[in-house]
Amino acid sequence: MTVPFLLIADLLAKLPSEPATPQIESESASELYKADDVAIDGTTNQISSRDISPPELSSLLPGSTDSWSNHWLLNDSPPELPPLAGIEKYLPLPPPPSTPTVPSQPQTHLRYSSFTMSYVPTTRPMPVSGPQLYHQRLAALKTGQIYTRLSGESFWSSWANATEQPTYEQWKSLLANEARAIAFGQGSNRLSVLLGDSITLWFPHEQLSRNRLWLNQGISGDTTTGILNRLSALLPTRPDTIYLMAGINDLRCGETDATILGNFRQIMRRLRQQHPDAQVVVQSILPTQLIEISNARIRHLNRRIEAIAQEEGAQYLDVYSQFIDAQGNFRSELTTDGLHLNAQGYQVWRSQLRDAEASIALYHRP
Repeated sequence: MTVPFLLIADLLAKLPSEPATPQIESESASELYKADDVAIDGTTNQISSRDISPPELSSLLPGSTDSWSNHWLLNDSPPELPPLAGIEKYLPLPPPPSTPTVPSQPQTHLRYSSFTMSYVPTTRPMPVSGPQLYHQRLAALKTGQIYTRLSGESFWSSWANATEQPTYEQWKSLLANEARAIAFGQGSNRLSVLLGDSITLWFPHEQLSRNRLWLNQGISGDTTTGILNRLSALLPTRPDTIYLMAGINDLRCGETDATILGNFRQIMRRLRQQHPDAQVVVQSILPTQLIEISNARIRHLNRRIEAIAQEEGAQYLDVYSQFIDAQGNFRSELTTDGLHLNAQGYQVWRSQLRDAEASIALYHRP
């Protein structure tokens, strides 16, 4: 814990005397890193699955309505993080300076995700590959910002020409520093964490609810073993909800069901121990069109994951059923390659997350 305490001390010494608006509560390092001695009661409250049809793409256009989004926006103002001066000394070195070429007209880009190319058209510059997303997030963090609060084109000159794939360890380091930044600037704001692999990594942050802070802890290609080994990065944070989705890469790597389920149990238990005040929501493994992975096996694993969630005091969210057709196959209109999600697929997932948030808020209403 030496580095985080040094980080907080350095940051507190260099912050401006007047915080930005809206004001974020300042908290001492001892408060930020204090381990809560709250007992785990071992109970669970399952979120019921809802019949949600795929939302229309037009629902994200200006002037469209989204009942839960509008409800939240009417009741909460979006939180902000204060500038984090001096954080650059704890971050990896930036890439060599380059002179990117500015496109003369809107371009159609391709988004890279883990093992394959995912095709996501856009008319504005935005990261479309792992290297670009990594360097955008790194640039944002150096200015005291979290990328989930940014527009897609932010820090364009820092990432436009990025081509070298960051290593797994570099991603781990970046995500750990983002967690420290969130812990320092959270104040009284609510915080939700997305924990998982490339499907989580590429969740469109502009679709996340704006009444809270979000921390995306997805890494392309990660497995349940990898996620379990990096949970300590979340120790400084104070989330009220943690969403976990994992397992598909374990199946691709040939892991046994016993290993996958054992890792799920350990992850749930660790999260409950580290964050006793948070709701841990374990999501089902999504279906796939890959020949080497049977959806029947995924359904079996999901039933076991649900049972483990009940035993470990976590909540289970069935998203699998929203991504299959009447024959039990992955709906082609929701995927780019039979594994990753397209824009419409993310909207279906977003709807599931918002229903989960509503259920949690209703159950825990004072």
